[in-house]
Amino acid sequence: MSSSVSLIGNVVKMRRLTIMLVADSSARIRRIRVSKSTIWIVASIVCLGLSAMLAVGIHYYSIIEKISQNKQMRGLNLQLSSRLERLYAKVSSIQPGLVRLQRFDTKLRIMTQLHDKQRHLALGPVESGGFGGFLTESDGEIPSLVRVSSENTGPTIDFIEKRLDELTAEIGEREASTRHLDTLLQGRKIRLAATPSICPTSGWVTADFGTRLDPFTGKFTMHKGIDIANQPGVPVISPARGVVTFASNSDKFGKLLVLDHGYGIRTRYGHLNEFRTAVGRKVERREIIGTIGNSGRSTGPHLHYEVIVDGVCKNPKYYMLED
Repeated sequence: MSSSVSLIGNVVKMRRLTIMLVADSSARIRRIRVSKSTIWIVASIVCLGLSAMLAVGIHYYSIIEKISQNKQMRGLNLQLSSRLERLYAKVSSIQPGLVRLQRFDTKLRIMTQLHDKQRHLALGPVESGGFGGFLTESDGEIPSLVRVSSENTGPTIDFIEKRLDELTAEIGEREASTRHLDTLLQGRKIRLAATPSICPTSGWVTADFGTRLDPFTGKFTMHKGIDIANQPGVPVISPARGVVTFASNSDKFGKLLVLDHGYGIRTRYGHLNEFRTAVGRKVERREIIGTIGNSGRSTGPHLHYEVIVDGVCKNPKYYMLED
């Protein structure tokens, strides 16, 4: 480049340039004289040509570099797209596990809400510590997918993938533990199903459990149940699963029905108008077993309801989880 510039400089210093053309030794020599202005024009054209070639070369190499960068970016985008698809697949696979875990958690909470020492329904934890115990409010929370500390500007895909793997493993552990709890609670669930937990009929409580003045004798006596008054014919339902062991007339309670729920629990229903079941028949919770009446020693249509646990009469209100 420097030699070309010096050559052009030398040419420019000349006033006139003579070019000699010789065909062979015997031919006439032809001379071509070039003026200074022509030299300037040629020199300018040469400079412009060199500059254009230099610019084209620089532009060409910049384009090559950008093409290479674009290829790298496309490759990186393909990798990111592939990783994001894998992340989406993981999230999709985790979702059913979350739904199953939520269902099991809800099921266990419904069962363990029947916790009352007065009703002999205190279950207590099956196991303690780790995943073996009941799911508490804090235990029941699903860990957040991404936790970003104050030092980080945002989560990376690697971090999200790691959290997804941890979450998947934890869901598997919790689901296995919950299934184990569900199996252990099946036996207790049977007892809960046989424990009175609802009011056997609708109406108004006219006499509570405890000592009261007997309307027939005028003396204070122990009232071993509660009286619920309503119109004759109002249905009476079973408060729990059980077997009918007695359904007949009695001097004091008129038409009397007795259910044996197992585990030492029995319930009695007096002053019925009619029976809707028979001795020896199994009944389920909320199944109609009779209707309110005014049979026996009664001052009006009502149901006399008793709960007996291990031979001892208990306050039936302790066995009514619903109003």
